[in-house]
Amino acid sequence: MSMRVTLIAVLSLIAAPGAAQRYTDANGHLRVALVKQPFLPNGTAVGPTTMADGGIQPALTRLGATVRVSEVHLTTDEDTEYGGWKRLSMALGHFADAVAQNEREGWFTVGLEATCPSMPGLVGGLQHSGTTREPIKIGMLWLDAHPDFNTPETTRSGSLGGMPVAVATGRALERMRLEAKLDPPLADRHVVMGGVRLTDPLEQSLLDRSAIEQVSVEDLRNASPAVFAQLDRLSRLVDKIYVHIDMDVLDPREVMGHQNKVPNGPSSEQLARLFEAIFARYPKASAIGFATIPATDEGGLSLAAVNRMIEGAVRGVMAREAKR
Repeated sequence: MSMRVTLIAVLSLIAAPGAAQRYTDANGHLRVALVKQPFLPNGTAVGPTTMADGGIQPALTRLGATVRVSEVHLTTDEDTEYGGWKRLSMALGHFADAVAQNEREGWFTVGLEATCPSMPGLVGGLQHSGTTREPIKIGMLWLDAHPDFNTPETTRSGSLGGMPVAVATGRALERMRLEAKLDPPLADRHVVMGGVRLTDPLEQSLLDRSAIEQVSVEDLRNASPAVFAQLDRLSRLVDKIYVHIDMDVLDPREVMGHQNKVPNGPSSEQLARLFEAIFARYPKASAIGFATIPATDEGGLSLAAVNRMIEGAVRGVMAREAKR
C-alpha cells in the first residue's frame, strides 16, 4: 500500500500544472526560443529584430543550444484596427500564445520586447502554459530603473511605458490585461522589483501601499543573499518565475542611447553572473525577457550587454538541466 501511495504521489507531481519544465531535446541539447514582440503603444520597433540578429543566435549555438526564432504578428483583420493601444493589446495575446506553446513544447523562452508594456503578454503565456486549462501562479523579478507602476490617474507623462506592472497587477487597463491573456492579475506578493531608483510621487504612493518587495542596485551588483531570499520566497509561492529586464536598469555607460537611462545601475557583467546563478538554482525560473534596447547604440555596447545577459541565463539553464 505504501508503494502504491508513493507511486500516486510521484505521478501527481509529474502531472502538476506548475511542474518544472525540461528544456532539452532527446540529445541533451537545450532548446531556446527567441520570441520577437515588436509592437509599441504607437507603432512598431526594430529593437526586437536588432536583438535577434545581433549575434546571439550563433553565440547560443556555440554553447550547444538549438535556437528557433519567431515574431508576433497581427491577423489581417486585426491589422485594420487604428488604435495603438488596442493593436498592442491584440499583439500581446499572440505573444502569450507563442510563449505558452514554447513552454508546453519544452523550449526556454527569451522574450525580445519592444518596450516594457510587452510584459503582460509574456506573463500571460506562462500563466496559461500548464497541463490543464486552469491558470498557474507566476512570479516575476522586475529589473528596471523605474517601477512602471503608474496608472492613468497617477501618471505624469501619460506614457503607457510607465504602467505595465500596474496593468499586470490589476490596477489599470483591465481590457489590455485580459487581451494579453493575463487572468487573474499577478498578486503583489508574487512580484519583486530590483534596481528601481526613480519613481514619480503618486507612483511611489501606490508602491508604498502595495505588497511588492524590492532588492537594491547593490543587491543586484553583488548577487546578495537578499536576492536569493526573495527568489526562495517566490519559489514557495508560485509555479513559474519570469525575469524581466528593462535595459535602463543598467549603468548608463552601456545604454547611452536609452531615453530613460538613470545613473547608478548595475553592469551587464554583474547581471549576467546573477542570471546564471538564478537559472541554475531555481527550476521554476522559466523565461527571461529584455525590453527597450536603445535605437542608437554607439559601439554596439547595448547589444553586447543583451547578448552577455542572455548567455548568462542560458548557461544557468544548461547547468540546471545537466543535474536532472
